[in-house]
Amino acid sequence: MKNVEIAPTPLGALNVGPGAPLLLLAGPCALESEELAREVAEEMKAITSRLGINYVFKASFDKANRTSLSSYRGPGLEKGLEILGRLREEMSVPVVSDIHEPSQAPLAAECLDIIQIPAFLCRQTDLLAAAAKTGKVINVKKGQFVSPWDMENAVNKLKGSGTEKIMLTERGASFGYNNLVVDMRSLAVLRSYGYPVVYDATHSVQLPGGAGGSSGGQREFIPPLARAAMAVGIDGLFIEVHPDPDKALCDGPNSLPLDQVESLLKQLLAVRQAVEGVVNV
Repeated sequence: MKNVEIAPTPLGALNVGPGAPLLLLAGPCALESEELAREVAEEMKAITSRLGINYVFKASFDKANRTSLSSYRGPGLEKGLEILGRLREEMSVPVVSDIHEPSQAPLAAECLDIIQIPAFLCRQTDLLAAAAKTGKVINVKKGQFVSPWDMENAVNKLKGSGTEKIMLTERGASFGYNNLVVDMRSLAVLRSYGYPVVYDATHSVQLPGGAGGSSGGQREFIPPLARAAMAVGIDGLFIEVHPDPDKALCDGPNSLPLDQVESLLKQLLAVRQAVEGVVNV
């Protein structure tokens, strides 16, 4: 593994990377309603403003990889982007969502600040190329089925398609059936490619397909894993949050209750400050 210097990635008026505040991508798994999205965005914006964290609202307009045909997917591309666009404009908050097909990239780029590539699609060359050509920041989630070393290929596809605005996200690796584990070495490997690294603390505790017709999850492990990732060294954090996860239409078992977010973030900032102090000694 090579040691390289990470250049901060511009994200509008924000920077992501060394020397920049922690980046937080947080919101419900899928857009359930505009009212819920606003509730979460308002609370998260207030919390992150108090703590000095750079905040981006996240929610999927379409969860195309749900376990069951009958599972809730979201409002769809057109309506979902309309909601995200209004939140971005009216609340002055950056937004991120994921795309699943190359044709969605230009439309998504009209209102998203970050275009996200889902873990299952991290190897899809045409999707990566289309996202790169939008000029937006691209956040690629590492597939559960690939090694951190494989992600250099995704990076090279994006660079070869004309962008350096890249972030990489760790979200666990398949470990047997219906289970994920996080190899913390992965965070260091991903950072060696020279781009900011994000840790997805909520999908890492997902139990894919573990509830039969849907995925299960173990949200009680979100705090310890997030603290561990912060200690290793990350530039951003991805968390799915919901006012009432047990009633969420998507990924409730691995979502963090909204009223627990601030206390966890305070812990994580303390870990980050301690690690930076050690590095600077």
